[in-house]
Amino acid sequence: MARVLEVSGLRKHFGGIKAVDGVSFHVEEGEILGLIGPNGCGKSTTFNCILGQLAPTDGEVRLDGRVVTGMRPSELNRLGVSRTFQLLQVFPQLSVRENLILAGQEHKGTMLSRLLGPRDAGLTAAADRMIGFFKMSHLAGEKAGGLSYGQQKLLDAAMAFMAGPRLVLLDEPAGGVNLTMLGDLKDRLQAMNREQGATFVVIEHNMDFVMSLCTRVVVMAEGRVLAEGRPEEVRRNPAVIDAYLGH
Repeated sequence: MARVLEVSGLRKHFGGIKAVDGVSFHVEEGEILGLIGPNGCGKSTTFNCILGQLAPTDGEVRLDGRVVTGMRPSELNRLGVSRTFQLLQVFPQLSVRENLILAGQEHKGTMLSRLLGPRDAGLTAAADRMIGFFKMSHLAGEKAGGLSYGQQKLLDAAMAFMAGPRLVLLDEPAGGVNLTMLGDLKDRLQAMNREQGATFVVIEHNMDFVMSLCTRVVVMAEGRVLAEGRPEEVRRNPAVIDAYLGH
């Protein structure tokens, strides 16, 4: 199976602090990979180095075999890499539909074509399909700021998938979401993977969410990869239990 993402020997130092210290892993096409570990283990720094938010000290990032190390987020976006953030990125004064159209416009055409083309860039139908897929049709015209936190998280995830990206990185999608909405989110992400063939990586603290969603899990500790494998293997790993699950 094709490797969508390859991270090799990634390092990020802040002065004498080795936040990421030789991290290597890959993501295969159609896979849901979980990246977990205790606070301060380097997960978010790894994400930010992959996504161009930070310049790595050393190492290499490849997307579909192409070296993309150090590329700006906007460049990666054009190559089909999308992400969510720990802090919500929805626009509260815009409707659910308008948020999705805006997310899709980032990937559609040039600035000139967007200025001269239809106001919705021809994306209303695609936005409505995504709204239906994420079971938010009853909220399509509602302002995002009036949604519950869990509904906003669902919208945030839908926005990341709006343009049919090659790879999506989800940063703590379950954070602060109640159990009912969490079930809806997991169901929709699994359906996106199963029905659309979406490939994505999830950073998450909610262990049950990760273990039930992901097909493979990478565990980090102290800036390094501690373990990697199927969820049931990771759960039983004594080193993981000691470093993370036992806390």
